[in-house]
Amino acid sequence: MPITLNENLPAFRILSEEGVMVMSPGRAAMQDIRPLRIGLLNLMPKKIQTENQFARLIGATPLQIDFQLIRMSDHESRNTAADHMESFYRPFRDVHATGEKFDGLVITGAPIEHLPFEQVTYWDELTRVFDWTRTHVHSTLGVCWGGMAMAWHLHGLEKHLLDRKAFGCFRHQNRVPASPYLRGFSDDVLIPVSRWTEVRQPEVDARPGLVTLLASDEVGPCLVEDPGHRALYIFNHLEYDSTTLKEEYDRDVAMGKSINVPRNYYPDDDPSRAPSNRWRSHAHLLYGNWINEIYQTTEYDLTRIGSI
Repeated sequence: MPITLNENLPAFRILSEEGVMVMSPGRAAMQDIRPLRIGLLNLMPKKIQTENQFARLIGATPLQIDFQLIRMSDHESRNTAADHMESFYRPFRDVHATGEKFDGLVITGAPIEHLPFEQVTYWDELTRVFDWTRTHVHSTLGVCWGGMAMAWHLHGLEKHLLDRKAFGCFRHQNRVPASPYLRGFSDDVLIPVSRWTEVRQPEVDARPGLVTLLASDEVGPCLVEDPGHRALYIFNHLEYDSTTLKEEYDRDVAMGKSINVPRNYYPDDDPSRAPSNRWRSHAHLLYGNWINEIYQTTEYDLTRIGSI
C-alpha cells in the first residue's frame, strides 16, 4: 500500500521515480481503508531533502500512510522557499487548535546542538509539542537533536558537548534482539553519525523509564525506548541518503571549517572515492517495524488515542 502525499510535493515525483508507491489524497479517499496518520515535525533547514528521506522509509510498508508535514509556528525557514512552506506545511498552533490526533509523529533533528535547550528560540513551543504527544500521538520518534531534546524535557537526560564531532559510520550493537523494533536486525549495525553532542550510557541507565536498544562502544547510545511515553529516541541517522555525510563534509571544507573526514564512510577513508550505502536495509527495517508496531497497537478510532 502507498504513502499519501500531495501530488505537488517534490517527494511525490522523486519517490514515484524510485518505485515507492505514492498516492494523491483524492485517490486515497476512494479506498475504504483507515490509513495510519503519521506527522513529520521538520526542524531541519533543508526541508525538502528531509521530507524525502523520511517519506521514503515510512512509505515502504504494506500499509497506507497519510503523511502530514508540520512546522514550528513562528520559526521561518531560511533555506526553503516560502511558497513550499505555505503550500505543504501547517504550523503546530493550527494542528493543536483543531485537536486532531496522530498514530505516529517523527520529530527531526536541528543544527543547533551547541545551544542549551532553553536558548532555542522555539523551545517553549517545542516543549508544548512534547507534552501534546502524550495525549494526541500514539507513538513518537525523536531523531538526533529532536530525540535529545525530548529526552531532556521528559527525563532530564543531559546532552554533552564533544571535543570532536562524531562523524562517520559506526558499528552499533543490538542490545535487545527480542524488541519488536529490532525485528530482523543483525547483531551489529552500521549507522551514520553526525553530531557534536552525546548522551551517556550511565545516565540513560540511571533512568528506569528508558531502555537502550542499540549502542556503540565508540559513540554511545543510539536507539532508546521510552515505553512510558510511547516514544523512541534515535540519536543517529539511519534515514540519511548515501551522499548526505559527503554533502556535510564538502560543505564544511568549502567553508574552511576544521572537520575530520567521516570515518568508515568512504572506501579506505578516501574522500576522492564515492561512498556506498551500507545501512539502507536496517533503515527500512527500523521504520517498518515502528510502523508495524503502531498498526498493531493504535486505536481504530483516532479520537480515542490518549483517552486510555
